[in-house]
Amino acid sequence: MIFAITTIPLLGAVGAALDYSTAVRARSKLQAVSDEAALFAVSQSEVGSSASTAKADATTYFNAQSAKLGLSASTVTITVTDNASTGRTAVVSFNASTPTTFMKVMGFNTLAFSSTSTAAVGLPVYMDFYLLLDNTPSMGVAATPADVATMVNNTSDQCAFACHDMSDPNNYYKLAKSLGVTTRIDVVRQATQSLMDTAASTAAVSNQYRMAIYTPGSGCDSLGLTTIASLTSNLSTAKGQANSIDLMTTPYQNYNNDQCTDFDGVLAAMNSTIPASGTGSSSSPKKFLFFVSDGVADAYYPSSCNKTTTSSGRCQEPLNLTTCTALKARGINIAVLYTTYLQLPTNSWYMSWIDPFNTGPYGPSPNSEIAQNMQSCATSGYYFEVSPTQGISDAMNALFKKAVSQARLTQ
Repeated sequence: MIFAITTIPLLGAVGAALDYSTAVRARSKLQAVSDEAALFAVSQSEVGSSASTAKADATTYFNAQSAKLGLSASTVTITVTDNASTGRTAVVSFNASTPTTFMKVMGFNTLAFSSTSTAAVGLPVYMDFYLLLDNTPSMGVAATPADVATMVNNTSDQCAFACHDMSDPNNYYKLAKSLGVTTRIDVVRQATQSLMDTAASTAAVSNQYRMAIYTPGSGCDSLGLTTIASLTSNLSTAKGQANSIDLMTTPYQNYNNDQCTDFDGVLAAMNSTIPASGTGSSSSPKKFLFFVSDGVADAYYPSSCNKTTTSSGRCQEPLNLTTCTALKARGINIAVLYTTYLQLPTNSWYMSWIDPFNTGPYGPSPNSEIAQNMQSCATSGYYFEVSPTQGISDAMNALFKKAVSQARLTQ
């Protein structure tokens, strides 16, 4: 009789354990689906989409996976939020229940359970790069000491400049080409094309990086910010367009008193061209100016020149920092690649007007005034000086990688 009396609660306890075990298994399976849905919302395939799209995709994923298991949740709540500082966070919460078998006799028809899954990831930072590439006549200087020697040894006036004088069918630009001499502008062109490849291979999501390419002008008679490639996420197209980067032409020798390097004007134009820097989201990219130059202006600045001008108002000076400061004040980062202005001891004009601030009291580069001003223009940490015998392409790629790695958001 005692056994019969105890059998009923014992069977109830065993039945309750079986019902509870069924609920635990169902909860574990739905918990796994919930975890997967949260991770899916922050996966690489989704971070390029908006938070609302990721939420919809995660909801579809949760419902499809739970249906495969023969389970369903009474309520599913999925939130996906993007934050400029913390990245993307996905939270998946659900409420569900399983029917009972043995516990019905005790008035429990279902066993309810719930759970929450959270996943987070740093968002990819979207960035726009505006490349300002110096193609002015000084970039026609032979790129290495060996190239300088070749030009000097093959010109009657021992000139190391590959002058692109359109009035002379036998100009030094053509001579440099025939001698196989590499000039600074050749190296910059190749480095720019290499940069497009680097950006394409580095991007975590499509359209993450956009590039625009500019020069100070195609000719000394048509000075002004000149577009080589408009801002585009098609980096392959930009690479092809970069092939047209070439040395600025001059109509004839000493045209416009050789005042063809108006950094003040072209940087002011860049300041007007580049919008304010954004947060790094797909709709508000961060902005970077990449400035590649040998750092010496040569223009008509009769009243604003920081150095001695000629009697005609011609000014040759290290980079003026006014516009650099204005750009940085607007949140635009500036990466500067200074291609060392090599000494030209056989050129009398260089020795009279450039050498005093290329060496002089500041000592040799990297302590020359030219180098110091180029470094001051750059955002802290984004300056490289590279002699042409080093890798300009490597330096440009290093600057790019540093920019994207320091800006990347993490959880």
